[in-house]
Amino acid sequence: MFRIVKRNRIVFGLASVAAAAMVLISEGSYWRSVGTLDELGSLAQARAHLQLLTHGLLDAETGQRGYLVTGRKEYRAPYDQALQRIGEALVYLERYYGNEPAAAVALKQMRTLTEARLSELELTIRLYEQGKAEAAREIVLSDIGKENMDAIRALGVSMLERETRNVAARRGDLYQTLLLSRAGIAALSLLSLLALYLYLRQTFVLRQQQLELQRMVQVERDRLEEEVIQRTAQLTELTHHLQTAREDERQRLARNLHDDLGALLTSAKLDAARIKSRIASTAPEALELLAHLVGTLNSGIALGRSIIEDLRPSALSNLGLVAALEILAREFATQSGVQVHCELEPVRLQPNAELMVFRLVQEAITNISKYAKAGNVWIRLGSPNAEVEVSVRDDGVGFDTSAQRSSAYGLLGMRYRVTAEGGQLTLASTPGQGTLIRVTLPQSEQPVQEPAA
Repeated sequence: MFRIVKRNRIVFGLASVAAAAMVLISEGSYWRSVGTLDELGSLAQARAHLQLLTHGLLDAETGQRGYLVTGRKEYRAPYDQALQRIGEALVYLERYYGNEPAAAVALKQMRTLTEARLSELELTIRLYEQGKAEAAREIVLSDIGKENMDAIRALGVSMLERETRNVAARRGDLYQTLLLSRAGIAALSLLSLLALYLYLRQTFVLRQQQLELQRMVQVERDRLEEEVIQRTAQLTELTHHLQTAREDERQRLARNLHDDLGALLTSAKLDAARIKSRIASTAPEALELLAHLVGTLNSGIALGRSIIEDLRPSALSNLGLVAALEILAREFATQSGVQVHCELEPVRLQPNAELMVFRLVQEAITNISKYAKAGNVWIRLGSPNAEVEVSVRDDGVGFDTSAQRSSAYGLLGMRYRVTAEGGQLTLASTPGQGTLIRVTLPQSEQPVQEPAA
């Protein structure tokens, strides 16, 4: 900033002077206008109280005549209310005209006439209430009240005209203030434009250099982004290829174990059963060893089945994704003692995507059993928004997702496998509040196939 100011001393000098002058003109105009507006408000209040005084006398006269004609108390209410309004108006006007001798004289005359008129009205009401209605009527029919009201009206009009002249004068002051403010701001705006022109003129070359540098940086950034996109696509394809090769190899091993090892163990078990039937009578002492051999063969067959299920879950192919996840959750709950809550609905996915979902849930609950120390796990599968959504949540210890973790390769592998299937993985975790893994996948256009019986 110091270098910029040093390089443009004249420009910043002019800009500073213009800014300071504009602030001074603006503040001066503002306070002067505020004062004028306050005076206009006071003038408006004075006019309103003058009118209130005149109208109050008329209301008092109307209430007095209505009461004299009808004799009913409710017709006297306007008279009593008018007396209060007249008193308030006189108090305000005396305070307002206290520093204006000429207006104070006129107001004193107005008070005298008003009090005289009110005394006349009060006298007629008192005579009427004393039963002297005829005397009250004679006072009403006399011209004294009319002459008094004419004088009050004339004096009120005169005072209102005076206030109107004051309002016009204050408006003239306000217009003059605004005009001076406009002229000053216009001059300062021209000065500011001159400073801006000088600044733009001096910085034009620098701006061109910056634009060229930005263009070069943008070209390099676009090249790097394109390279990142290519590398990401290659990593995604590689992950998909490795995952496919891995699953194919698992399927081949599972088939070999099932066909070859399973056949061998089953054949050995059948041979042991035949041997047992033949030596049952001739060599009873060998039956115990033979029973141990059969038990060993059964354990081998069970182990082979467990290895085959780990390599390639048969429930996924035979019963479908929902049933396979239910079996996986039930086995995990039995082995770990963790409460597992499932909300599983049939969805439309390709076989590769179904296998990926199964492996993802399997790896997620494996991580929960190793690190989370959770008491409850929630597994959800459904398609609420035209997309397949899979989530695994626990109430374990959680972790800080922004911290660098040495064991984050499992999550990274999950993310690439999901991306390879056209989906998206989101991870949410807070220390002490558990972890949530959510995956969204596009639905398959083909209808859901019923699992084999």
